[in-house]
Amino acid sequence: MKVLVPVKRVIDYNVKVRVRADGTGVDLANVKMSMNPFDEIAVEEAIRLKEAGKADEVVVVSIGVQQAQETLRTALAMGADRAILVVATDDVHQDIEPLAVAKILKGVVEEENPGLVIMGKQAIDNDMNATGQMLAALLGWAQATFASAVEIEGDHALVTREVDGGLQTIRVKLPAIVTADLRLNEPRYASLPNIMKAKKKPLDEKTAADYSVDVSPRLEIMNTAEPEQRKAGVRVASVDELVEKLKEAGAI
Repeated sequence: MKVLVPVKRVIDYNVKVRVRADGTGVDLANVKMSMNPFDEIAVEEAIRLKEAGKADEVVVVSIGVQQAQETLRTALAMGADRAILVVATDDVHQDIEPLAVAKILKGVVEEENPGLVIMGKQAIDNDMNATGQMLAALLGWAQATFASAVEIEGDHALVTREVDGGLQTIRVKLPAIVTADLRLNEPRYASLPNIMKAKKKPLDEKTAADYSVDVSPRLEIMNTAEPEQRKAGVRVASVDELVEKLKEAGAI
């Protein structure tokens, strides 16, 4: 079975995000970029399935700018077999929207014919949590979102997913779309030898036009602003004063 893993290039989660002075978006100048953490978890899960003999090949794909090949090389260094880069824009500030991404991924899936697609539940830059669900709808495949455990049983996948009330286990028929949650696994670090090997692994380059997908934005960002600064706390002298302050704030 082939496993396809979409990955996205985002601002590194350790970086403090700055809003551009004109409020048109986030400042990406000289900012460290890395793989979306949820996608990194998805890559790790795909590699583990291969190591367990449940998968034969792990293919990673990224849709965005030319620089996303760095993200793909990271996935190859972790253990993926080959990569596909779909260049959809030359502007690093243009975020390809979920529907366009899902349409391109549909084309990639039809070319690659994987038995399973594992992807992050959302990207940490826009938090839309929509691409996996849209892809499942376009393909007419089963979907299992917010996965915290995945087991392959023949032509089915047993997926434990996180819901508001706790954990829910569902059984979906393959091929299927699975979106990874934080507790699915802990991604490995790429070793230096594997980083060197990743440079020789195949990386195919395509464009959005190859899949006849229009990536023009459907949404217009009216304004971007940083959250208000947190107000300083107040030190209280006694429990009674604390209770009174909580009552004033409406907390109790």
